[in-house]
Amino acid sequence: MRIITLTTDFGIRDWFVGTMKGVIHGINSRTTIVDITHDVPPGELNAGAFALVNSYRFFPKRTIHVAVVDPGVGGKRKAIAVQTSNYFFIGPDNGVLSWALGKEKIKGIRSLENERYFLKPISRTFHGRDIFSSVAAHLSCGVRMEKLGPALKEIVQLHWPQPKRMRNGLEGAVVYVDRFGNAITNLDAALIARGKQDKAEIFIGSKRLCVISDSYESVPAGHAVAVLGSTGCLEIAVNGGSAAQQLKLRRGDAVLLHVGIDVRRL
Repeated sequence: MRIITLTTDFGIRDWFVGTMKGVIHGINSRTTIVDITHDVPPGELNAGAFALVNSYRFFPKRTIHVAVVDPGVGGKRKAIAVQTSNYFFIGPDNGVLSWALGKEKIKGIRSLENERYFLKPISRTFHGRDIFSSVAAHLSCGVRMEKLGPALKEIVQLHWPQPKRMRNGLEGAVVYVDRFGNAITNLDAALIARGKQDKAEIFIGSKRLCVISDSYESVPAGHAVAVLGSTGCLEIAVNGGSAAQQLKLRRGDAVLLHVGIDVRRL
């Protein structure tokens, strides 16, 4: 038995996800399928990559992770399977797998070209069903990676914004907004730990937003606070509300972490 996870932007209103599961079970009925999320905003590769990188490592070794956020479906982008020391990853070669793979030791990359392992006929618009689900199911049955197609040396990489040193702190960015309206940044725990957390303040431009604290309820209801969240990164939240709505935060917004960070040690 092998676990196959699914991360997509398909939603659950249509038949897409259910059909992918049907294909998998039609090839290997003993496979366990786990939904990571199907609520990735349509076509947003960064959101899909963020969901995958923050979830994949909590599964048992040899889990097969399928991620389908594929605005280029039917075009020139490749379909790939990647084997790492711990897992398998399957999806379009458009960067959606790259953040997770950046945390892993890659053992092999294959371009999915052997149609023996595809569902026929192959749709131009639903490779999640006809290629990715089918290949994942065959892989779970023990098909070897080298049979899937020719080897590749590299994959498409999505840009991960790196924090910048400032005179009195760091400049980061909002990289994801979750369903609660929390604005998750690229300022990770390792950076925060190097400074004096109790003196750090968060700014958007010249506007002071909040301080860093240990929990959402450390501030009164309706007030903003920054906490180190489950992703290991600093997130801006509003106690009992949505930071995205109340503070008008969006992905890509610059976030300034002022005071308490000794930038000479970064």
